[in-house]
Amino acid sequence: MHPPIGESPRLPRDRPAHKDGAFPEIAPPPYPMSSSNTYLVTGAAGFVGAEIVRQLVARGDRVVGMVRQESQQQEIRDLGAEPRLGDIRNREEVDKAMEDVDGVFHIAALFRQADQPDSAYAAVNIDGVRTVLEAAADAGVKRVVHCSTVGVLGHIEHPPADENTPFNPGDIYQRTKMEGEQLALDIFRKEKVRGVVIRPAMIYGPGDTRTRKLFRMLAKERFFYVGRGDNLVHFIDVRDLARAFILAMEKEERNAEIYIIAGKRAMPLREFCGIAAAELGVKPPALKIPVKPMQWAGSLCEAVCVPFGISPPLYRRRVDFYTKDRSFNGAKAETELGFTPAQSPEEEIADILKDYKQRGWI
Repeated sequence: MHPPIGESPRLPRDRPAHKDGAFPEIAPPPYPMSSSNTYLVTGAAGFVGAEIVRQLVARGDRVVGMVRQESQQQEIRDLGAEPRLGDIRNREEVDKAMEDVDGVFHIAALFRQADQPDSAYAAVNIDGVRTVLEAAADAGVKRVVHCSTVGVLGHIEHPPADENTPFNPGDIYQRTKMEGEQLALDIFRKEKVRGVVIRPAMIYGPGDTRTRKLFRMLAKERFFYVGRGDNLVHFIDVRDLARAFILAMEKEERNAEIYIIAGKRAMPLREFCGIAAAELGVKPPALKIPVKPMQWAGSLCEAVCVPFGISPPLYRRRVDFYTKDRSFNGAKAETELGFTPAQSPEEEIADILKDYKQRGWI
């Protein structure tokens, strides 16, 4: 069995937020309509990949969505794109997906999976990057935009971090994403194929299943803090992120650059929860649990469950969400890509909760 590959979480398959199945739009994208380009999106059935596909199709591009499972092909057709079965670890399948492609958005990755060995992360997040970029170079693709993560920076000791902040990965996912990013930049610098690296902040948005548990706990007044709740969180709306990817593809003069894509501002976790609670019409959370016992519990759960391929009920990294600071400076993306977030965090959270209510998630 191959490990699951693709942006996590996947495109929601339950009741859509709107009759046409699309997520709410913020505003018309600030780039020209096009009908002459063909783009390949790896990880096209994932949350980020699907939004990139959606926006490319909306502006008139031909889009090939690369997916690993036959069951995902209809999702891609529903978005108006052409599905292509393939695994980024398989050069022959990647070569086939590259046919007649002008640009590639490389989104597919192995996210955190408790039942996967370190070698699986390396095979996808490092070797898979090499396969995709070398195939793109050999096929004469003009440009690749590679998806990394701000996770390669780990805990931000002196916020906000920018593109010059030293690497500080904290787990196998972040380490392999770091190495994949470095590999991509090396290929770009040698101009085997031109392109740039995008580092998204924590991703959320309408239809997001990863933050659903957090918002549901807030809605039911069951959410609690591990620690004081004063650690900084910094999100990026998936709709803005997809727009940033497309802007990066359009800026052909930019090569071998890194761009952090983040929302308008970071904030303490308790402020984030307070905004959501107010939108939900409930009391903000007040319960605070000491950090150390939860860290010990998370480490113990992983030590017991992971060797048996069992998903632990509590991860150390989930505890880290409550303790690590995440705050980023997006000035470079604004200056060089022309990217600015469309909405405030308050507006983004309101959109997410409206969507969740329409889906029956809260």
